[in-house]
Amino acid sequence: MNQDIEMNQDIERILLSQEEIAEKVNEIGARISSDFEGKEPIFVGVLKGCFIFMADLMRSVSIPCAMDFMAVSSYSGTNSTGAVKITKDLSEDVGGRHIILVEDILDSGVTLNYLKNYLMVRNPASIHIATLLDKPARRKAPILADYSCFGVPDAFVVGYGLDYNERYRNLPYIGILKPSVYS
Repeated sequence: MNQDIEMNQDIERILLSQEEIAEKVNEIGARISSDFEGKEPIFVGVLKGCFIFMADLMRSVSIPCAMDFMAVSSYSGTNSTGAVKITKDLSEDVGGRHIILVEDILDSGVTLNYLKNYLMVRNPASIHIATLLDKPARRKAPILADYSCFGVPDAFVVGYGLDYNERYRNLPYIGILKPSVYS
């Protein structure tokens, strides 16, 4: 069976189309451009899920900016373990810089809350959070996104960088994964 067809068959329904995502990412990019005019922020992406969103977001920003990445581990299957482990730290000094922490989904909030506190000790000028998806129903940590494209229901979503066991990241849309795939 063609892999593309197989992946699409695992999707219960498409939640956000490629066009809806592009429109909202451009809107957020314009807001960031306005809010950070003259400040040259550094976008810090949380790998792996952020990479597609961050690439599109940075292309929609019209001001000078830099980028770096961090990699963290906090999930086992479909659940957050609650323990955050940094597997790749920043390469750049962020002291005095305006950080825009970029994440694919703000779910439990545990990872982003940990990273924000972790980065604060490096004395940045500010830390703001940009997330593609916000799932407040699962929030465990007291954290909010400064820039959020979409609120989503408490369902397992994949596509546009989001995965289940490293699959589905390359789908151009965001879909709800059929429970039969991960249960």
